[in-house]
Formats: sequence, C-alpha cells, structure tokens
Amino acid sequence: MAAIETVPLRTRVLDVPVDVCPSVLEAALALHGRGGGQIVTLNAEMTMAALADPALAAVIEAASLVIPDGSGVVWALGRQGRRVRRSPGIELARQLLEHASRQGWRVALVGASPQVMAALTARLAQDFPALQLVMQVDGYRPAEAWPEVERELLALQPDLVLVALGVPRQELWIQALPATRSGLWMGVGGSFDVWAGLKKRAPAWMGALHIEWLYRLLKEPYRWRRMLALPRFAWAVLQDKP
Repeated sequence: MAAIETVPLRTRVLDVPVDVCPSVLEAALALHGRGGGQIVTLNAEMTMAALADPALAAVIEAASLVIPDGSGVVWALGRQGRRVRRSPGIELARQLLEHASRQGWRVALVGASPQVMAALTARLAQDFPALQLVMQVDGYRPAEAWPEVERELLALQPDLVLVALGVPRQELWIQALPATRSGLWMGVGGSFDVWAGLKKRAPAWMGALHIEWLYRLLKEPYRWRRMLALPRFAWAVLQDKP
C-alpha cells in the first residue's frame, strides 16, 4: 500500500523537485512564519519545460515550497508510493487571500492585462472587504518601467505577492528579485482572469477525471502545441524507475 505522508518531504519527479506535505496551506503559512519565500506550482507541463530550460529548473530547485499542482505530478508521485492529493495553485492562492483578509496581511498583485487587473481589484473588494491591497500592477509595462515597480514593491514589504505573468516569466521574475525580500511570492498563471470573472475553470467533474487539460484545449485551441508535453511527460515517467 502506498504510504501517506504525514510530514513535509522534498522528493523528485523526473529529477524536478516537489514537496509532499499533508496540507499545502499549512506549509505555506509555516513558510510565511519563517520569513517567507517563493512558492512554485508544479504540473506536467512545467516539469517538461524545466527539463529543457536550465534557468527554470534552477528556479524550481531554489523555491522554498513546490506544490503538486497537476494530476500528472500526483500520478508520478503515486508510482513512487507517495499518496498525495492534487493541490491546484489557484486554490492555494485563494486560501492565502482569505487568510490575508482575516489576518491583516499586506497583499500585492502583479500581472495580467490592465482590464483584468481592474476587474480583479473590484471583485476582490467585494469578496474580501478587509483585504489590504497595497499594490496592483498590470503586466503590460515597458521594460524600463519594471525596475521602479520592483523597488516600490520591495519597499512595501508585502506579506503576499501573487504574480500572473505566465510560466516561466513569473517564476524567473520572482527568483531574480533580491533574496532579502520577505513574504510569500507565488506565480498564479491565469488565476486573475478566473477570479475577475473573465474565464472559467473546468467543471468539477472534469477535475475529478483528471481531464482539465481537455477543457483548456477546447476553450483555447492554440494551446495544442503546449499540450504535447503531457504525453511526453507520461512516457518519461513510465520509462523512469519508480
């Protein structure tokens, strides 16, 4: 029988690190209590990207917490005898926003389009009236504007920074900031679009069947080339000794 992990453990899938823990939320809050760090949400697509991109691989290696976001990663861990539940990054980020609202954390949002950021800010004000948003910056800024954005953001010393710049840009951008940064820093991909009400997540039944990738492909057919990473990942895991 597969072992149920009761303490956080860093293991690897195709030589890419991933952390196994009973609760990713509790692990994230504990990380905040230790001063903070970068959280990475690992799925099959990112795993394959890391194998091809040493810079992304280095970021994941250095991350303070790497959670099993995708069902493929959970499946690969199961082949190692580690029984874990999938932990979607969008759900962890939402839980952290809820916690931030209750605890008075200072929160910053970075990325997405100006239209998405405006809609998101309005929606979060309705959902979490007590949330302290100290900075909201869209991702459509010229290169010369980013150093000032970074200086201002670091000076604010936020407790939580959610970054929606897409993979791997968001991970690389977070990692490149000074190591003295405090708080939790997490790439959230398209979560802002969903929270703003401009896109929808796959239905729960598709998530239960581990075919959310099909929903995304049907909604965004241009993603088909990226989806080729999924069969490559499965084949690599089957070839890898558990």
